[in-house]
Amino acid sequence: MTRFGPVLSALWFVLLSVVLVPGMASAQDGEGRNQSASINYTTWESAARRAEAAVDSATDTNAVFETLRDRIVGFRSNLDLARRANTERITTLRGQIEALGDAPENSATEAPDIAKRRETLTQQLQTLLAPVQAAQEAYTRADGLIGEIDAIIRDRQTKRLLSLGPSPLNPTNWATSLEELGQAFAEIAAERRVLNDERLLAQARENLPLVLFLLVLGGLLVTRGRTWAAKMGNRLRDLGGRGTGVWSFIVSLLRIILPLAGLFALTEAIRATGLVGLRGAAILDVVPVWGLLLLGYRWLAERLFSRNDDEAILLLVPVHRSEARFYITVLAFLMLLRSALSLLFTLHDFKPASEAVLAFPIVIVLAIILFRFGHLLREYVVAALAEDDDETPCIGTGFARILTWLGLSAQIVGIVAPIMSGLGYSAAGNALLYPTITSLGILGCVMALQCFAGDLYGWITGQGSTARDSLVAVLISFGLLIFAAPLLALVWGARVADLTELWSSFLLGFQIGETRISPTDFMTFAILFTLGYILTRLVQNALRTSVLPKTKIDPGGQTALVSGVGYVGIFLAALVAITTAGIDLSSLAIVAGALSVGIGFGLQTVVSNFVSGIILLIERPISEGDWIEVGGSMGYVRNISVRSTRIETFDRSDVIVPNSDLISGTVTNYTRGNTVGRVIVPVGVAYGTDTRKVETILKEIAQKHPMVLANPAPSVVFQNFGASSLDFEIRAILRDVNWMLSVKSEMNHEIAKRFVEEGIEIPFPQQDLWLRNPEALTTSQTPKAAPPVKSDKPDGDPIL
Repeated sequence: MTRFGPVLSALWFVLLSVVLVPGMASAQDGEGRNQSASINYTTWESAARRAEAAVDSATDTNAVFETLRDRIVGFRSNLDLARRANTERITTLRGQIEALGDAPENSATEAPDIAKRRETLTQQLQTLLAPVQAAQEAYTRADGLIGEIDAIIRDRQTKRLLSLGPSPLNPTNWATSLEELGQAFAEIAAERRVLNDERLLAQARENLPLVLFLLVLGGLLVTRGRTWAAKMGNRLRDLGGRGTGVWSFIVSLLRIILPLAGLFALTEAIRATGLVGLRGAAILDVVPVWGLLLLGYRWLAERLFSRNDDEAILLLVPVHRSEARFYITVLAFLMLLRSALSLLFTLHDFKPASEAVLAFPIVIVLAIILFRFGHLLREYVVAALAEDDDETPCIGTGFARILTWLGLSAQIVGIVAPIMSGLGYSAAGNALLYPTITSLGILGCVMALQCFAGDLYGWITGQGSTARDSLVAVLISFGLLIFAAPLLALVWGARVADLTELWSSFLLGFQIGETRISPTDFMTFAILFTLGYILTRLVQNALRTSVLPKTKIDPGGQTALVSGVGYVGIFLAALVAITTAGIDLSSLAIVAGALSVGIGFGLQTVVSNFVSGIILLIERPISEGDWIEVGGSMGYVRNISVRSTRIETFDRSDVIVPNSDLISGTVTNYTRGNTVGRVIVPVGVAYGTDTRKVETILKEIAQKHPMVLANPAPSVVFQNFGASSLDFEIRAILRDVNWMLSVKSEMNHEIAKRFVEEGIEIPFPQQDLWLRNPEALTTSQTPKAAPPVKSDKPDGDPIL
């Protein structure tokens, strides 16, 4: 059995899924809903009975079961269309019958017209439901048969993996294996007798020009293809510029494509001679696959562990990169040898013991190389490119951890697989070893394509290597992983039928109550909601920039109106999208009930803030741009959202206040409605100053300031007799209270200037100090009276 079948099957399956399945689905939807007439129930009954008999006996081969399954799947697809036929009409009829009301127990008491109409509608409904119910019953039967067939095949696969076969370590099997190998080569060599067939030789002479042309073309492409690819790459670099890995990636692909095309031409030349027997033709069929294997692994080695540090994806030290390239090359040759051996097993009927003995040396060498390669992966470290600080590596440190786990897994498989094969569990050992190698190859291709996608995006946008960390590159990487998932599943033993079944289940969607949501419904919902959201934002932008500025609504009201339009628009967009997609909201009643309980216990704070935000937008006790004070924080309101309000303080820091605090707490709004506000400027003068003169000067200063309103006029208040001064206050109404600090500062400057001119003293606190026993401060024993310390304060009292 070759190891390339799963990969080729996976590629074919993905192409069918991406290209054909959506087209088939749309074609089926376009043909109409009533497909029950196209189903031949006699044929279906025969196929179903044949499948049930095969399931009951469980003696047929897997190939027979796969054929039966494919036929049942075809019937199931048609039955699925038939069971959903005339859905709209059936719904309408049921609505009409419900509109007539409940049927009375005694039909004689119902009006004749209503009874006749009810009977007519009921007959129509039964006529439409009959084929739907038959299709539903057949669909359930088909789905059950498919499940039973899958269970039988999976059970056989499990038993085959766990079966104990002949051990390759048994010396008694070695001689038989070599003998059978010689017989197989002898059978292939025996096909040389076709060279004596004159008819075939005549045909070969007729095709000689074509054979020579293909041989020359193939030889040139095989021997000179890589050189031509390098020259072509240099020209592409000259045309498209340097600095990215785009052209190096294209050149690396050309180095595979050109020799592979040459190898295909050589095989076709040999085939065109007509001198190839059946076994030779079978070998020629897989020669291009072998070439793709060797060239592909070589390309992967050069991309992942390039000699050039700028092009290497996995930045190991040069010695380890060279070692990794060698291991990958040896792996490629061993995988080719294993494929050739599997082909030989197919062409010649080998005994199980011989197959185990001949394949075991390859398993041993592959396991050793895989173990060492896993060790290299575990030593992987992302190295910074020192020549350019802006250079970003393809693979970051996060992926390095994944590679570490992959390396550990490879080492474990490298130990376990040969032990299992040596004990006789060859199927289980092979099921571990070869899928591990193939999976590493697929993941390596994903990494190479990921780097190419990042380089291509950086080249198009002009961002260079920094585009490798962009969102687009991340999304492309995620898409590549999704694309690789079916390939990995097939490599590890999944059947194409398993993936198609998963795809069919995905297309059917999932059930919520009585409503089934399919991917089509989800896409409809997503598209409509996105369009509604965009339309809402456009309307908000038009209101904010064009309509509302021309009205007399204050800025806070404009913001509230724009926010309200946004909430209403998003709600309507969601409602229209849900209704159009056919999602029954009544089916979410249980979910809504559970959500209400969660709101009552855990989300009450969030809901409280949400409701408070709506109240703020409707009542508008505060608006954007207001100067407020709440909870010890003072600043300007910059944004009012549904959950919280952002306040910008005077030191340019943002304070996020929950909306519930603004509704339930005490809030001081200095600019609510208008910006008019009062400023108070306190000032003190020395005792003995003419208070009326001070009052006149302060009033003149307040009246001359341009920000002070004339009506009401400013006032000067003689507040009290302070401990050190006579305290006055200027109280004035400002046009804009936001200028309070500036006005106070300017008034203080003017007060200081006028008081100096008028000789008015602004006192500061002073105290007189008396010492009770000054003799304690001297060294003399004779007590002396301490002289009093005089104070400079004219009205100061001594402290005794």
